[in-house]
Amino acid sequence: MSFPHLLEPLDLGFTQLKNRVLMGSMHTGLEEEKGGFEKLAAFYKERAQGGVGLIVTGGISPNLRGRLAPNACQLSFPWQVKKHTVVTKAVHEAGGKICMQLLHAGRYGYHPFSQAPSKIKSPITPFTPSKMSTRQVAGTIKDYATSAALAKKAGYDGVEVMGSEGYLINQFVSSRTNKRTDKWGGSFENRTQFPIEIVKQIRAKVGKEFIIIFRLSMLDLVDNGSTWDEVVQLAKLLESAGVTIINTGIGWHEARVPTIATSVPRGAFSWVTEKLMKEMSIPLIATNRINTPEIGESIIASGQADMVSMARPFLADAEFVNKAAANTPELINTCIGCNQACLDHTFALKRATCLVNPRACYETELNFTPAKVKKRIAVMGAGPAGMAFSIYAATRGHEVVLFEAKPEVGGQFNLARKIPGKEEFDETIRYFLNQIKLLKVELRLNTRLDASVVRDEKFDEIVMSSGVKPRPLDLPGFDNLRVVDYQQVLNGDVEIGQKVALIGAGGIGFDMAHYLCEDESSTLNPNKWLKQWGIDKEYKEAGGLTEPVLDDKHREVVLLQRKTTKMGKGLGKTTGWIHRSVLKQHQVAMKTGVSYDKFDEAGLHITVDDKPEILAVDNVVLCAGQVSNTELVDEMKSTGIPVHLIGGVDVADELDAKRAIRQGAELAISL
Repeated sequence: MSFPHLLEPLDLGFTQLKNRVLMGSMHTGLEEEKGGFEKLAAFYKERAQGGVGLIVTGGISPNLRGRLAPNACQLSFPWQVKKHTVVTKAVHEAGGKICMQLLHAGRYGYHPFSQAPSKIKSPITPFTPSKMSTRQVAGTIKDYATSAALAKKAGYDGVEVMGSEGYLINQFVSSRTNKRTDKWGGSFENRTQFPIEIVKQIRAKVGKEFIIIFRLSMLDLVDNGSTWDEVVQLAKLLESAGVTIINTGIGWHEARVPTIATSVPRGAFSWVTEKLMKEMSIPLIATNRINTPEIGESIIASGQADMVSMARPFLADAEFVNKAAANTPELINTCIGCNQACLDHTFALKRATCLVNPRACYETELNFTPAKVKKRIAVMGAGPAGMAFSIYAATRGHEVVLFEAKPEVGGQFNLARKIPGKEEFDETIRYFLNQIKLLKVELRLNTRLDASVVRDEKFDEIVMSSGVKPRPLDLPGFDNLRVVDYQQVLNGDVEIGQKVALIGAGGIGFDMAHYLCEDESSTLNPNKWLKQWGIDKEYKEAGGLTEPVLDDKHREVVLLQRKTTKMGKGLGKTTGWIHRSVLKQHQVAMKTGVSYDKFDEAGLHITVDDKPEILAVDNVVLCAGQVSNTELVDEMKSTGIPVHLIGGVDVADELDAKRAIRQGAELAISL
């Protein structure tokens, strides 16, 4: 399949973009590291070399109070320009274009100096903002213009004004957060003067031949958000004020609707951009969960947008556009929308990277240079760790033989991809398989590695990535055939009844509850998904919300844990709330502080708060963690050949593909 619409240039009048792909804004954490801008330059340079039409940086504040965090990056003074020129020079030398995103956090600022239109605390930050005075409003507008002018001086091709996701500009526009009674509040016309004046003053400072993107909140997904008529009206005012391109913003950060997680259908919000296309004459960009060239091509070819924005897909693969242009999309390392190494890291104030591509944001530190001594390496287990090591070691020139006892590769990913909303894991397996073929890694399926093979075939190193096994529980009656583990369920080895108890409420327990409650994955049915989360495509109400509509209940599931702490406490920082919401939608019962006594024909006997209880369930599913599959470790070590453990066989606390793949990469570099 070719991608003519995706790869078609876009003429902006004073400049031309080489294709219709925008690398969307992502805060990497490098912006605040010592020497981080040199690393940032390498990161963006690889994406520019990879063919992307236009890059947008992570958010840079126009002033001190607008910072997301106390040490976050801002561009307000001439002496701050120099470090930015390192980035713009690198991108331009690679043949790319780059815009700097201007972002004022407003009440989302994670510090006590935050400001907002009104003194209203956000539900996701601990600090109450101060109300901006009329003078401070005018000063902030001026700061935006000053910062844009400095960005131009630093060599940026333009700026993106962040006007969505619930940040300061969005807070001024919405009556939800703007309770002012002066000229900056009250009527819609007054509330929108803030973004309009920002754009006008930026345009006056930077001149006509400078890109201004405005990220417009087209769908707030919060109560008392903007109406559709207000979205259209603001878009037209922005066009008149001098905006070059309008980018789509979906949902405030405090919205209780997922917008970018892996369970969100691909291209789930392109209909919003399409709705505005009929009203505008400047280019519009569609965004959110666009992760393949096929989706991007479809959106542009069907007239839903003029461009597509992809952020995390460029963490996963810097060569995304080049591979699409070469008509080899099967070689793209697809973003699976997991958030584990990108957004979860960002919110934990750690450097962002990517679960499927550990080199992301480590371009100056994690490189697979040719090995000085080429080795013959045996790898046991073709899960994420084993496959990652194999392709990275082969990239360095080692001869790699990958052994897998089962008839297919994937390991725990083969189980994870069966969970509703985690179908994207298929893409990682596909990517690894294609790389194994391309790099001539010898793959031996249905083959169990043993010591005699290692000795006979003269291997120099052994890498064990044999994974994990479900942790058994030795309790009375747990040898009953109705007590099974999560792997047996996902592999289809057992029939599960209508009433089920799940022991263990970590990530596996939550996934199993979802799996047992949902016959058809709503991720694969966008209209069903929109209804499930109460998103109104008709946009009849402000914010675009309506009453959620769920399918009939499928099973009665109860989720149990020994700990007395909140269920799902260890889930992903940016996705845990989604998993909890899904289980609530499916009416999954939850019990904490549980002691497990026995299982018999009456059901599962438990004790909660010193009170015995019998759960009359058809099945008990064990999701109580894993143990490392180490049964062959001693045998391998007996060969005298160096043995290395990576992935679950090394640490089995939780199923952690992020750690497993990075371990594989780091070991490949060290050998």
